[in-house]
Parts: sequence; structure tokens; C-alpha cells
Amino acid sequence: MSEHNGEDPNDTEELGFDLLEEELRQAAGILDPVPAELRQIAVEAFALHDLDARIAELTFDSVVDAIPVRGAVDVPRMLTFHAGGVTVDVELTAQGLMGQVLPPQSVRIEVLRGPQAGAPLTTDDMGRFTYGEPPAGPFALRLRTGEGVLVTDWLTA
Repeated sequence: MSEHNGEDPNDTEELGFDLLEEELRQAAGILDPVPAELRQIAVEAFALHDLDARIAELTFDSVVDAIPVRGAVDVPRMLTFHAGGVTVDVELTAQGLMGQVLPPQSVRIEVLRGPQAGAPLTTDDMGRFTYGEPPAGPFALRLRTGEGVLVTDWLTA
């Protein structure tokens, strides 16, 4: 019948679902509100997100890909990331991390840890950089090159 009077039954059904969804959102907001700290962390994490960034993919991780050496202790973790023509080699130790961007170029690097970025670093003429704090928990690197922004995969130290 409704087809004859010009109404589409799918429109009425969709409107009903929209109203139901809004009522459920309001009920959840009253009965189980999002904690203010979690909301702030979400906002800060979104602020770290670069929509134009390319992802530098992890292609080597010594924890997974290297052959263990018998008797070796305190061996640094070696990581290699690739994006386009850029390679980032990173050595992670208990003292921090150091690495090199290849081909060598001037790059601004930020160590991302949770919702906050660390102090920016700049590579030297050989593309080398050092960061004096070992990242605790998940971390990623954001590199700002002359060709754009690269962000590495997130890893746990």
C-alpha cells in the first residue's frame, strides 16, 4: 500500500533505526559514560594521526627474524622499516635507541609513545639519530622528510 502513496517503506524503517540508535546512545551516555581521561587520551591520539602520512612497514625485527646466538646477553633489538625509497634502521637498547635513515638525509623524527610525542630529533649529515630514553610500552617513529611524513608500525619495546 505504501508504494501507492509515494512512501518508500525502506525510508520509514531507516528512520526508525536512526531513532533507536540515538536513544541507545543517550542511554549509554547516562548509564555508562566514557571516563573523561579516556576521552582526553582519544582526542590526543587522534591529534597524533597524520592523514597524509605513509606507513613505513616493519621488514626486519631481530626478535623474530634473527638466528639467536648462544650465550649472548643484552643483545640490542634491531629493526628495519621501509616506505617507498626510504629505509630506517633502528637499534633498540636499554639505554635508548639509535638509528639511521637511508638514503642519508635531514629528517625530523619524533618518538611516539601513547598519546604524546617525545621531543623532536634531527638526523645528522649521515642520516643518523639517537634517542636517550628507552621507550616503555608501545612506540612508533614519525619522520618528516622533504617528501612527506612517514610513520612506522607500532611496536612494544
